[in-house]
Amino acid sequence: MSTYDGEQILVIPRNLLDELGNFQGLTTETEHYIPTLLDPANNFFMDRETAEEDPSHKQIIPYTLFRFENRYLHYVRGKSGGESRLHAQGSLGIGGHINPVDEREGHLGHETYMAGVEREIEEELVLNSKPSQRVVALLNDDSNTVGRVHLGVVHLFELADDCVSAREDALHNLQFRTIEELRGPLYQSLESWTRFCVDALDRL
Repeated sequence: MSTYDGEQILVIPRNLLDELGNFQGLTTETEHYIPTLLDPANNFFMDRETAEEDPSHKQIIPYTLFRFENRYLHYVRGKSGGESRLHAQGSLGIGGHINPVDEREGHLGHETYMAGVEREIEEELVLNSKPSQRVVALLNDDSNTVGRVHLGVVHLFELADDCVSAREDALHNLQFRTIEELRGPLYQSLESWTRFCVDALDRL
């Protein structure tokens, strides 16, 4: 049986990112990229098992940060998480793939994407209140096998309180951390996307 059991995920062709302007690390130029990436003419669902080994496509991944009073929600990825290559690494990002279940009005545009964002958060976290949120950056890391097939869209959620708990076992040691803590001894244990975010927190 396939590791991903026939899962279909939202992707874009890699050459679309190249045409828009490829980058390494983090960019805050969201208005330059997002409208094109979420244009239904430019994205489609692809078999995940194929996509994970196909760098000619980029999987669109919402990567959601949660902030309360200048502290950021941090966790350690457990073995039950969906991406085995990231196990035991520290992360600020909550989220996952956009799937056909998220489709709205028969197309793959902004509403479908946002439905996927909301579903992923609902599956992974229990929040005490509905936060405000905005898209603040994009992430790309072609330096490793995971990054070469993924493109992250960073959302920043502003929380009214710190009453947050995990719904999934994959989110270990869930707690809020200051920027100083994240840039201190914790930094070396962070996955690459989170390091890019931590380096840019003052700008987000």
